[in-house]
Amino acid sequence: MTSSAIAVRGLRKAYKDKVVLDGIDLDVQAGTIFSLLGPNGAGKTTTVNVLTTLVRADGGSVRVAGHDVATEAKAVRSAIGVTGQFAAVDELLTGRENLQLMVDLGDLRTKDGKQLIGQLLERFELTGSADKPASTYSGGMRRKLDLAMTLVGDPHIIFLDEPTTGLDPRSRRTMWSIIRDLVAGGTTIFLTTQYLEEADQLADRIAVLDQGRLVAQGTPDELKRQIPGTHVRLRFATVAELDAAARVLNDSTRDDEALALRVPGDGGTKSLRALLDRLDEYAISAEELSVQTPDLDDVFLALTGRTTEVAAK
Repeated sequence: MTSSAIAVRGLRKAYKDKVVLDGIDLDVQAGTIFSLLGPNGAGKTTTVNVLTTLVRADGGSVRVAGHDVATEAKAVRSAIGVTGQFAAVDELLTGRENLQLMVDLGDLRTKDGKQLIGQLLERFELTGSADKPASTYSGGMRRKLDLAMTLVGDPHIIFLDEPTTGLDPRSRRTMWSIIRDLVAGGTTIFLTTQYLEEADQLADRIAVLDQGRLVAQGTPDELKRQIPGTHVRLRFATVAELDAAARVLNDSTRDDEALALRVPGDGGTKSLRALLDRLDEYAISAEELSVQTPDLDDVFLALTGRTTEVAAK
């Protein structure tokens, strides 16, 4: 599959008697964001370690950037970048020196290296702090510097492990913007995260891993549609209107404090039209209408039996 940046078939890995990955199939399309979710111990880190050539699989086939990770590890490493959960910057060096270190480890000419460093500092909004020790950087700045260092090698595929853990909301959204820009430029992102909102916002496709098995794959919307719970919420101006609507919509659940009704439905236009027609028939008018759908937290709980708060511990 020429459009696949990562193709995994039947991946298996065990440590002694403990099976960590049990027949994993993944297909990550080039130029997309793919997010792997799962509780602690599900096998996410082992999956990433296999894909990045750090751990050898016990079975199955794995191709990254068109190369077999078992027999062409060097070619795989030249095509990928890895940014771990904790920023791997040298705090004794300045931001510029950290980038220079990565240039020196590569094969760029001096002139090209200096130009690239300047471009990366500007791209990640680190120019003003370029000559300050990394120890003085905020968490968000360190994460940006870490990712900038990864880009020195111009990787086609970047593995991001918990890229926004510990960041404040503003820094997190800045990182999201950077990730989207990378993908817009053709880079493929393989993302692991404990923040389901992050996966929902960024990922083109999501896979949920639990106890070494994939329990679901799809777009965020496809995964949400697998979970029952979509409903229409109607809010009324008066108690009398709420009472009247409750009598007509006898399958609804009422919230007296909010003067609202929760009506089960699929959220489609056909069912919405039928619902409004029933209210019109009795001259009942709602003050406000909204369609509520399950979020990825609901999906995660339904698929793994655990909440994200438990999974993140």
